[in-house]
Amino acid sequence: MKKFLVRSLIVLIVLVLLAVLATHLFLDTAIKSGIETVGPKLTKTDIKLNSVSLSLLSGSGKIKGFVVGNPQGFKTASAISVGTATLTVDPKSIFGDKVIIHTFNVEGPEITFETDLTTVNLEKLLSNLEETTGGEKPATDTNQPAPPKQSEANAGKRLQVDDFLIKNAKVHVSVNAPVIGQQSANVNIPEIHLTNMGTNAEGITAAEFSKEVLKAIVVKAKDEATKVIADMSKGGKFFGKEPSAIISETNSLQKAAKGIGDLFNKKKD
Repeated sequence: MKKFLVRSLIVLIVLVLLAVLATHLFLDTAIKSGIETVGPKLTKTDIKLNSVSLSLLSGSGKIKGFVVGNPQGFKTASAISVGTATLTVDPKSIFGDKVIIHTFNVEGPEITFETDLTTVNLEKLLSNLEETTGGEKPATDTNQPAPPKQSEANAGKRLQVDDFLIKNAKVHVSVNAPVIGQQSANVNIPEIHLTNMGTNAEGITAAEFSKEVLKAIVVKAKDEATKVIADMSKGGKFFGKEPSAIISETNSLQKAAKGIGDLFNKKKD
């Protein structure tokens, strides 16, 4: 009888472990699939994710190889690339109506700021997200992909994010514009720290959370990119040119340096 009870207990433990493992694998796959399926409909760009791991016991998780592609018309490889991000979740909330994320830390993401001084990739990406979350009117250009249905923008569980942090982010500034030509530079941006998102009863959608994060990224990247592009505009080479050409090119360079600031200061219709 004692041996039977021991064996039964062992079998029970094995079954529980297998059930936990199966649920864990299913959950990780479901999260990855959801991000790669719904994400592109919201951003209108490619989105890739290497892996997601989330512990049902501790609530700790890790995201690896998250890449957001650039909107159509931009040439650089991607808009945002994250090697690794870590998070802690309230395990009890995972299967509830609102997932509570206590911490979400992104270390050293690679962000590309691409512009021709008339458009910016990050601004276009934000515009796409605003359309899907009701922040802007959908584009009327028939050549553009139709915006996703509101049900897609609200797809998935609601979220609460208590503390979100981006550290050591690097911005690759890529400019291709008249006078300045094609130039690039790398700069670091200050930490981005957002707190208490979705703490009300309803929470926020993943799309709304993404929009708030991207807004903060655009602000920080814009500040640093403006300085870099101003420096780029001063790098014109005037050796051997006539005085009149130097004056003309200097004026053009000054306009180009001002262009990036004007681009972000335009009032939205």
